[in-house]
Order: sequence, then C-alpha cells, then structure tokens
Amino acid sequence: MKKYLLKTSRRTKQIIASTSDFISILISLFLANFFLEASFNFDIRQTLLECITVSLLFIFLFYLLGVYNLIMRYVDVTFYLLIIKSVFLASFVVLLPILVIEFFSKRILSFSSLEFALFIPFSVTFLISSRIFAVNYFKRRNHDRRVVIYGAGSAGIQLANALKVSSEMKPVAFVDENKTLHGSYMSGLKIIEPKRLKELLSKRKIDEVLIAIPSASKKTLSKLLKDIEKHSVKVRILPGLAELAQGKISVSELKEVEITDLLGRYEVEANLELLHRNINEKVVLITGAGGSIGSEITRQVINHSPKKIIILDSNEYALYQIRSEIESSAPEVDLSSIIGNVTSKTRIKTLCETFKVDTIYHTAAYKHVLLVEENPFEGVINNIFGTRSCLEAAIETEVETFVLISTDKAVRPTNFMGASKRFAELILQAYSSDNLLSHKTRMTMVRFGNVIGSSGSAIPLFQNQIRNGGPVTVTHPDVTRYFMSIPEAAELVIQAGAMGEGGDVFVLDMGRPVKIFELAKRLIKLSGMELKDQENPDGDIEIIFTGLRPGEKLYEELLIGENVSSTEHKQILRAEEDFLSREELEKYLTALSDAEQKGDVKSLREILKKVVSGFTPEEKIVDLVSINKNK
Repeated sequence: MKKYLLKTSRRTKQIIASTSDFISILISLFLANFFLEASFNFDIRQTLLECITVSLLFIFLFYLLGVYNLIMRYVDVTFYLLIIKSVFLASFVVLLPILVIEFFSKRILSFSSLEFALFIPFSVTFLISSRIFAVNYFKRRNHDRRVVIYGAGSAGIQLANALKVSSEMKPVAFVDENKTLHGSYMSGLKIIEPKRLKELLSKRKIDEVLIAIPSASKKTLSKLLKDIEKHSVKVRILPGLAELAQGKISVSELKEVEITDLLGRYEVEANLELLHRNINEKVVLITGAGGSIGSEITRQVINHSPKKIIILDSNEYALYQIRSEIESSAPEVDLSSIIGNVTSKTRIKTLCETFKVDTIYHTAAYKHVLLVEENPFEGVINNIFGTRSCLEAAIETEVETFVLISTDKAVRPTNFMGASKRFAELILQAYSSDNLLSHKTRMTMVRFGNVIGSSGSAIPLFQNQIRNGGPVTVTHPDVTRYFMSIPEAAELVIQAGAMGEGGDVFVLDMGRPVKIFELAKRLIKLSGMELKDQENPDGDIEIIFTGLRPGEKLYEELLIGENVSSTEHKQILRAEEDFLSREELEKYLTALSDAEQKGDVKSLREILKKVVSGFTPEEKIVDLVSINKNK
C-alpha cells in the first residue's frame, strides 16, 4: 500500500489529503455540535447537511490558501502553522455570514458561532494529527537504516537536518574529535567521542557511518577510514568543499568510499604556467579522446583557453559521448570531433594541415594486457605503427609539441602491450635524436601506472562484485600496483608535456605501490560487510584468487635504469634511458611489418625481445588466431 501511494501522482495525493481533511472537519463539526446539543434543538438531517456544506467550503478555502501545495515529506513547524492559520481564516470566512444572519434575525442558528469556539481546537487537532501520522507512516519504511554522522561541524549539522526531512535515513548521533563538544547536543543528536564509536555501533545497531568533514585532507580521510573499517560498517562520504561550494548539503551528495579516499595521496598543487604553455591560444589535437585518459585530458584542456580542440577516435560511440559532454559543459569551446584511425598517416597529416595543429596529446592505444596478448598484431599495429604515423604527420606539418602517453608496463615488460608501448617510446627517442632530421616538433613521453576508474580497471569490478554479494576476484595475493586518479594523471601529463626539451621520458611519482588484495579487503569492510575466509567462515564476501593472466606481472616498475633527475614539478621526474638510433629503429620497424604481414607471431615476439630491454614474455603464445589456425 505504501509503495502504491508513494508512486501516485501529486494530484492524486492532493485528492487523498483533501478527502482526509474533509472527514476531519466533518467529525470536528459533529463533535462541536454534540457538546452543544443540550442548548439547541438537534436535527440530525439538518445538521449533517450544514456540516457537509461547511466542510466542503473549508476544503475549497484550503485549496485557495495553498495547504495542498506543500509536499508532505518535507513538513515542519512552518507547515503546521499554515494549518492553524488556514483553520482560523476559513472559520472567519464561514462564521462571518452566520454572525450577520444571527444579528439581523435575532435568532441563534443550529450551526452557531458558539459551535466554532469548540470546532477550531477540534479541527486543528485532527488536521495536524493526521499529517503527523502520514509522515511517520511513510518514514517508517526507511528508518531501519540508522546512521551515525562523523563530524559535528556545519556540514554535519546540515546533513543531519537534511536526513530528518528526507526520510531516507535516521541519524542517531554525532561523532567528533573536538573534546569540548563531547556530551552536548546538536540538532537533537548527542555528540560522542570517537573511541566510543564501536560501542555505539553495536548497541544502537548502526547501519552506516556518514563522514561529514569536507575540509579533511586526503591523508586525514584515509586515516579516519582505516580506523572505521575495523568495525565492518558501511561508510559514505560527503564530497570536498570545492564540490559543495555551489549549493547546500543534501543526502544526494553522499558518495560511496572510493579508492582515492583509501590511498590518502598527497596532491601537489598544479603549476598553472605549465598547464597553459601548450594549450592557451593553441590548436590542440587529442588522439584516443574517447578513452579514459584522452577524455580527461580533453576536459582539462578546455579549462586553459585553447584556440581550438580536435578530438579523434576510431570508436564512434566513445567519441560521441565526450563530444556531447563538452558541448553541454562548455558550449563556447571551438570543438571538432573526427572519426579516424591513428594508423593512417595521411588522415592525421590532413588534420594537422587543415586545422594548423600546435599540440598533440597521443593517448590512442590498445592497453588491456590480456586482449593485446590474445591479439598481438593489432597491438603492434596500433601502438607502434600508429605512434609512428602520428609522429611523422606532426613532424611534416611542423606541430610544435607531441606528447606520448606511455605506461609503467613498458618497463621490463612481460606482455605484448608493454613491449609495444616501450617500442613507441623508442620511436620518439630515435626521431628526436636524429641529427639528420630537421624538424621543429618537440617530442615528449609520459609514463605512469594504473589510473583508478579507467576502462577495464579492477576497482570498479570489485565494487560491482561487492554490490552483487561477491565473490571478489583477485588474480594473485601478491599482485601490487601503483594507483593515481584519472584527473591527477591527466593534469600531470599536461604539465610534463610542457617541460620536454626533446625525447624526454617523464615519470610520474605514483606514491607507494599497493597490494590489490589489501584494497579488496578494505573495500569489503567499508561496504559494511565481513570478509569470508578460514578465520571467519560466516563472513559475507569471499575473495577468490583466479591466478595470474597471460602477460600479467606481480609488480610494476616505472624506471628502466637508475638515472633519474628532478624537474620543476615535485611529482614529475626525468628518466635518462638508452635508446636506438634512427637507422636501427627503421630496421626493426621493417622486420615487425614483415612479421605482421606474414602473421608470424613467433617472429614478432623475437623482434620485440631484441629491441625492448627486459622483455621476458611467457613461453606460451596465446594469440587467438594463431592458436585456432594450427588446430
């Protein structure tokens, strides 16, 4: 019944409310008349007719006074005052003609002014009581979700007030580290000290902890989450101050705990001059603009006043998505979306000539380790020959800056994807160092680890698995990775690209590596669930180890050698690494092309082993076409 009533239209709800009010007013009139019947002749038929007429008149006046325009879910003291005011005003409107008739006729009507003296308190009581009952009735379904608000500052108080009228959750108490507040009350809720949180969670049967400290730093938030996760309670967080600056705090702003919250990374303030250098009043081309990094670079480029942006991708739908987003968020930007493949030098050269491109961010690549392992030729064509095509097009059209987005998997790779990305780096290094090649293009490559939330990332998979009741799948208990948020990575890429002098390999400071297994455990606990294992067989979510996939490494690295130097940015390092001459490079590119034309995956792998330092692929080849061809 509740669900049906909640889903009905507003007009239907108004009719239900007015019908309830009609009954309340009718009963109030009858009660008032009943208490006065000893003084007056009581004609039930006449009285009923008069009561119905007056009740209908009251409902009409309530509509005019706006009683039924308010949403029941959000009733407060103001709403109840409106009810009282409306009853008095309507009573006056109805009573006035009665008083006039009684004055001139010199007789008391069966429906008299005395009756209204009793009617008003009766009707106010019934009308307000019916609304209190309705509010509590519809709230009751959600009151099983009892929450504690961590943080009794202004954000916490606003959140508590929002929860009280939203009916989505029931706040039980505040937790705050400020000793001066302990034992006092805010918004009707007691403030307790953090060490009593465990006791509160067990005694009051708390379902969620809501963290309302938008000013907290990443490290503070990470430490706080580490303390709370011991209790295996679901945690949600209000976003930071910047995200809340435009509006009031509401329940809808609460977000699930994310990996960035757990990592506690210290974010270095961006260098605006570096961000502007290759973008401001320049024509910028972004290849692979529909991908995770490409789309984020696009979002950030628009913030630095480019002359024009060209977004390129072979994936029509991905291109459509980022185009629609930019057109909606920044309609003033001069944007051109181009469907095209980076392997077509002619296509890229035409774009650069037509639009007079100044800067290229080359993000287009096949990056999923297993998929490239199963399709190595496509990985080589796209990641290696695609990079060469774009670079040569840039050189021939005198593009000022060419920035290649690389990966930590290029360092001593164990898979085709990593080897192809390192080969792409070698292309830039060879072309940059070629003394015989006269060009104006400055070439830079930026190498970083995993970005959180990118397509194919394990973390969103974990979150979905937890929501679905598990199990959570991890390839190996010792798998360790570097992590960085997509916006942070994109911002650092832009800054690193601005510092390049020619053939530079920049490495982003990714912080400390993290065990994937540990992250999975923390996500389970902060989702309010218990890890199911040998020590806790009655837990909620189990973690299953599926084994390393073909080409997957236990540990990722960012540097090939030890020669590394600092830059003008704290999180960006410059690596000094060996590379090929242009002549050697061309020899191996020809060999790769021949192997690809023949479909010879073994030769392809052997060439990459000769060129890419530390490339140690697995003995077993998992190229799907080769495997099935030989069956």
